[in-house]
Amino acid sequence: MLPRPLIIDCDPGVDDAIALLLAFASPAEFDLLGITTVAGNVPLALTQANARRICHLAQRTDVPVYAGCPRPLLRSLTTAEDIHGATGLQGTDLPEPTLPLQSQHAVAFLIEQLTTTSVPITLATLGPLTNLAVALIQCPAIAQGIGQVVMMGGSLGAGNITPAAEFNIYVDPHAAKVVVDAGLPLTMIGLDVTHQVVTTPDRLAALEALGTPVGKAAAGMLCYYGQLDVERHGLTAPPLHDPCVIAYLLRPDLFAGRPMYLAIETEGTLCLGRTVANDHPTPTDPANATVIETADADGIYALLIERLGKL
Repeated sequence: MLPRPLIIDCDPGVDDAIALLLAFASPAEFDLLGITTVAGNVPLALTQANARRICHLAQRTDVPVYAGCPRPLLRSLTTAEDIHGATGLQGTDLPEPTLPLQSQHAVAFLIEQLTTTSVPITLATLGPLTNLAVALIQCPAIAQGIGQVVMMGGSLGAGNITPAAEFNIYVDPHAAKVVVDAGLPLTMIGLDVTHQVVTTPDRLAALEALGTPVGKAAAGMLCYYGQLDVERHGLTAPPLHDPCVIAYLLRPDLFAGRPMYLAIETEGTLCLGRTVANDHPTPTDPANATVIETADADGIYALLIERLGKL
């Protein structure tokens, strides 16, 4: 089989960085057309630079990086330096990137790729959905070029930025609504899943034991990352969110979910950004997403460690 055409839209961010490394380490499965960045975990100036730093770390300077939207559609930007550190990549000291940032805007890149492709393109969205929403608003025809959207975002239960909302959706709920309502082949991997995939001491030690620059950088970032989530949510170890999207694309057998009707709350205040999923779709509210509910954490970490060992 030929590699799957893939665009990763992200806001690096520690877990985005690990997800990028997993994708870089899978060239037989992915034809990585480009990385688009958005403001989210940290501001856009950092997310685009961090993406380029990770390209250098993985020696994948063949992958172009595009900067996208610097703020949500309607709201002011909320960031997460308390989780990812001031630079977004707390725990590692990667050099300034020499890979040039592409001059084309990320939204223009998405529109160009999705309207000219002869093969449907998979989109892995790891941050707020602003770039994809703006692309859909500017050019609805891009939907014809999308084979699948797999997003890290949302929750069937409690949120992690508010009691009701997960961070990526909360940052730009209006963009999330545009994407969810667009009729795309959509898969949601939310907190219910990613809180099952935690970085235990043994798993962290296995990354460190790789002994490579990539292994050391990944372990360094994960030593810091997610400690607040452990305290806030009573987890046994820090969760690993974004790499679950790439792992799902590589090994969907490690996950289980079902079709649901998915909607985004944009009108309220207490529940702004909540993902509301009905697991009993109706004719008036038919299933519009596959919502993943469980994951094989051991299998995901085995995949991650095996692949990162190749970089």
